[in-house]
Amino acid sequence: DSAITANRPLDIYCYGIGEVIGHRFVSQWDILETLKFWGLKVNPLAQKCSNLDDAIAYIQEMTQKREELPYEIDGVVLKVDNLRMQGDLGEKERSPRWAIAYKFPAERQETTIEDIVVSIGRTGTLTPVAHLKSVKVGGVKVSKASLHNQDEITRKDVRVGDTVLIQRAGDVIPEVVQVVLEKRIDNSVTYQFPDYCNECGEKATKEDVYYRCTNSSCPAQVKVAIWHFASKGGMDIDGLGIKHIEQMVKKGLVKDAGDLYSLKKEDILNLDGFADKSAQIIIDSISKSRKTTLPKLIYSLGIGNVGSRTAKLLAEEFGSIENLSTKIMSITKKEIEGLSDIGEGSISKIKRFFKDENSKALIKKLREGGVTCEEPTKREGGRFDKKTFVLTGSLSSFTRDKAQELIEGEGGEVSGSVSRKTDYVVVGEKPGSKFNKAKDLGIKILDEKAFTALFEVQQSLF
Repeated sequence: DSAITANRPLDIYCYGIGEVIGHRFVSQWDILETLKFWGLKVNPLAQKCSNLDDAIAYIQEMTQKREELPYEIDGVVLKVDNLRMQGDLGEKERSPRWAIAYKFPAERQETTIEDIVVSIGRTGTLTPVAHLKSVKVGGVKVSKASLHNQDEITRKDVRVGDTVLIQRAGDVIPEVVQVVLEKRIDNSVTYQFPDYCNECGEKATKEDVYYRCTNSSCPAQVKVAIWHFASKGGMDIDGLGIKHIEQMVKKGLVKDAGDLYSLKKEDILNLDGFADKSAQIIIDSISKSRKTTLPKLIYSLGIGNVGSRTAKLLAEEFGSIENLSTKIMSITKKEIEGLSDIGEGSISKIKRFFKDENSKALIKKLREGGVTCEEPTKREGGRFDKKTFVLTGSLSSFTRDKAQELIEGEGGEVSGSVSRKTDYVVVGEKPGSKFNKAKDLGIKILDEKAFTALFEVQQSLF
């Protein structure tokens, strides 16, 4: 609602620059001073420190001032001031070498656990969630926190009625840190994880540290699975939210994602909150999703351990859902070792998915509902057609994304793990175990200079 948004005190402090034409900067401080001169808002608390002691003193000062500020902060960023030195230091894959973040200790608050409720995920995993007496932590009201699994509950001895310390991990995710034992009530009872699904009543089985509902028709799993199917990374059915899906499941309109393709506009109009126009948007969006790509379709199925990258690899390896569902059943250990980034644990879950009768029914419904996808085509041509590269360690002259772009631009492929099918391993600073494995397997190793020469590009271009 733009009228509500207009009343929110949205504000900004500028701290960096993009492309600047007609002006030259020499330092970070110069940037801040110039932005301020140009009329752009710069944080008045920014400070130039001449040595490390000054920087530590500044951090201590900001730690004390943190609670007085009219906005939330989670730390202080220290930067090398000289821009030429920043360029010499370069950047890692996800962060610059010329800046480092000092994070404040997470704020902790006391509250009480009013209940422990089990939630069910799309793959049937049962997760205990602590329902808390609402408390403000780091400027945010917190009323729930994940307890992860029974082993974690046992380790911390968390019970209903306990007074606990909570914090937001990374100043984001609420977590129970510990129980305040001296405030424990006399009649507290040790929490025992249920051995059944609280949604459908099916017996839960323990896998590693997690309990799992094995009933793929469980309503809780169905609605989350459909929501995942319709997500942007999946079939991208715009406008279909979890609340709409809950209504559809409750009213028996859908039993799985395949039923979406038999919905009519009248079905949508029978749901709360829909008018003619909004119902038509959903129908049009479902219709549009019928034409998709194989990686998106595989990802949308919600197979355990299969994220978007693994879905892409499976699509390239098997070429169709039919091939994947049949060939995966007879895959050998040697063939698994040849699959980049897909281990035996993932293969086991993929097999279990395609063995399930409900999964078979879902795929049949999708086919009958008109869902089609283009077969993936591997890049062909280029000097490194069908060659596989692995990157390890920090590259100083350019980002890993840029390196991947160069490789793929010449028909090559970048993998996250070293195998006998790997052709080149590119080694930067502080390489990990992939470097040693490459040496053991006798794979060609390229340092950054050799990699750059391989592509016949000067480092200055990056």
